[in-house]
Amino acid sequence: MRNIKIVVEKHEDGYVAYPLGVKGVVVGEGDSYEEALADVKSAIEFHIETFGDEAFEIDPPILEAFVAEAGIAI
Repeated sequence: MRNIKIVVEKHEDGYVAYPLGVKGVVVGEGDSYEEALADVKSAIEFHIETFGDEAFEIDPPILEAFVAEAGIAI
Protein backbone atom coordinates (compact mmCIF):
# COMPACT_ATOMS: atom_id res chain seq x y z
CA MET A 1 0.00 0.00 0.00
CA ARG A 2 1.19 3.49 -0.84
CA ASN A 3 -0.24 6.69 0.63
CA ILE A 4 -1.07 9.39 -1.90
CA LYS A 5 -2.05 12.98 -1.11
CA ILE A 6 -5.40 13.90 -2.67
CA VAL A 7 -6.82 17.40 -3.13
CA VAL A 8 -10.61 17.69 -2.89
CA GLU A 9 -12.18 20.92 -4.10
CA LYS A 10 -15.74 22.03 -3.37
CA HIS A 11 -17.50 23.77 -6.25
CA GLU A 12 -21.05 25.08 -6.66
CA ASP A 13 -22.12 21.94 -8.52
CA GLY A 14 -20.21 19.29 -6.53
CA TYR A 15 -16.73 18.12 -5.60
CA VAL A 16 -13.62 17.43 -7.68
CA ALA A 17 -10.65 15.39 -6.42
CA TYR A 18 -7.19 14.78 -7.85
CA PRO A 19 -3.95 13.22 -6.56
CA LEU A 20 -0.58 14.91 -6.12
CA GLY A 21 2.56 13.26 -7.46
CA VAL A 22 0.86 11.10 -10.09
CA LYS A 23 1.72 11.49 -13.79
CA GLY A 24 -1.15 12.02 -16.19
CA VAL A 25 -4.67 13.22 -15.65
CA VAL A 26 -6.44 11.43 -12.81
CA VAL A 27 -9.62 13.10 -11.56
CA GLY A 28 -12.66 12.06 -9.57
CA GLU A 29 -15.93 13.87 -9.00
CA GLY A 30 -19.09 13.53 -6.97
CA ASP A 31 -22.00 15.27 -5.33
CA SER A 32 -20.31 14.90 -1.94
CA TYR A 33 -16.77 14.88 -0.56
CA GLU A 34 -17.01 11.14 0.04
CA GLU A 35 -18.23 10.41 -3.51
CA ALA A 36 -15.42 12.45 -5.08
CA LEU A 37 -12.83 10.78 -2.85
CA ALA A 38 -14.12 7.29 -3.68
CA ASP A 39 -14.21 8.12 -7.40
CA VAL A 40 -10.63 9.41 -7.49
CA LYS A 41 -9.36 6.46 -5.44
CA SER A 42 -10.86 4.12 -8.03
CA ALA A 43 -9.30 6.17 -10.85
CA ILE A 44 -5.89 6.11 -9.14
CA GLU A 45 -6.04 2.33 -8.69
CA PHE A 46 -6.88 1.87 -12.39
CA HIS A 47 -4.11 4.30 -13.40
CA ILE A 48 -1.52 2.41 -11.34
CA GLU A 49 -2.74 -0.97 -12.67
CA THR A 50 -2.31 0.41 -16.20
CA PHE A 51 1.04 2.20 -15.85
CA GLY A 52 2.67 0.57 -12.80
CA ASP A 53 5.43 2.51 -11.04
CA GLU A 54 5.70 4.76 -14.11
CA ALA A 55 2.51 6.43 -12.86
CA PHE A 56 4.38 8.13 -10.03
CA GLU A 57 5.88 11.49 -10.78
CA ILE A 58 8.35 11.74 -7.93
CA ASP A 59 10.15 9.57 -5.47
CA PRO A 60 10.15 10.00 -2.51
CA PRO A 61 6.46 10.88 -2.30
CA ILE A 62 5.13 14.25 -1.19
CA LEU A 63 5.30 14.49 2.60
CA GLU A 64 2.95 17.42 3.09
CA ALA A 65 0.75 19.62 0.92
CA PHE A 66 -0.44 23.12 1.72
CA VAL A 67 -3.11 25.36 0.22
CA ALA A 68 -2.32 29.06 0.06
CA GLU A 69 -4.18 32.04 -1.29
CA ALA A 70 -2.33 35.00 -2.79
CA GLY A 71 -3.53 38.21 -4.40
CA ILE A 72 -2.14 38.65 -7.92
CA ALA A 73 -2.02 42.08 -9.57
CA ILE A 74 -3.45 41.85 -13.08
